[in-house]
Amino acid sequence: MCLIGLALDAHPRFPLLIAANRDEFRSRPTQALHWWTDRPPGAVPVLGGRDLQAGGGWMLLSPQGRLALLTNVRAPAWQRPEARSRGELPLGWLESRAEAEAWAAAHPPAAHNGHNLLLGVLDPAGRGAGRWHALQAGHGAFAPGLQALGPGVHGVSNAALDTPWPKLRRLKSALAEALAGLPRQAAEDLPPEATDDDAAETLARQLFTALADTHPADPGELPSTGVSPDWERWLSPCFIRTPDGRYGTLSSSVLLLERRAGGSRLLWIERSHAAEAGAPARERRITLPWPPGPAALPQVEEVPQGPVR
Repeated sequence: MCLIGLALDAHPRFPLLIAANRDEFRSRPTQALHWWTDRPPGAVPVLGGRDLQAGGGWMLLSPQGRLALLTNVRAPAWQRPEARSRGELPLGWLESRAEAEAWAAAHPPAAHNGHNLLLGVLDPAGRGAGRWHALQAGHGAFAPGLQALGPGVHGVSNAALDTPWPKLRRLKSALAEALAGLPRQAAEDLPPEATDDDAAETLARQLFTALADTHPADPGELPSTGVSPDWERWLSPCFIRTPDGRYGTLSSSVLLLERRAGGSRLLWIERSHAAEAGAPARERRITLPWPPGPAALPQVEEVPQGPVR
């Protein structure tokens, strides 16, 4: 994951809203959003995409309400080839029952290259965003530490939390504007006939549009992270596609928790992008009642999509 916008308790109907892009080399094998079926008996179920090269994940959720999102820190001078895969960290959070402070103390940042890890414990009643922390390990790019996240709109890319890179500013603004355009009522406060899927689907469309923004930053606003000026420019939009097509935004995700008259639900939509501009995206989605009941967990569905770019 390389770009994450996160709105916590910023709207009564949608207490949790996440919009995120994953950028990677296209040659790296990846499995899209799914339930991991090779978990050992008794292990925590895991929902999310999977890096088939190292075996980890970048945005993972458990039915027990633990959610983790990972970005790498762009600091080539501080990369260590012998470091452990950062993708194991989200899985480790899901498999633990520890609070963020204890978990962070047990996972010192020195074992991995630079990263940001957003750690969530969702509200078991589905009425709020739950407890969230940002665990940062800059390894020379910025100071490490664990930070509690309060209500509002937060964001992280390949630098410290809320570093005002142009693409992060644009995504956070899109989150705030999308929520500001909604009525301030929670769904359970609306009459039953007014509770439908339109608000969630409209919100998701707005955020996918923001995630698809290909406008590069102005030259004067480009960061200096240790890569070449060309790469700084290519990496500066929300949606990345390098000229040779070898690297770019492989997938976009929108996750929202919605309070509804019949109970809360969690909607996760992931769009996987082809290398060619204008090619159809592959969309996968899942809707979970929140909290999940004793019934079997719903399956991820694939939805046909037309050209998105």
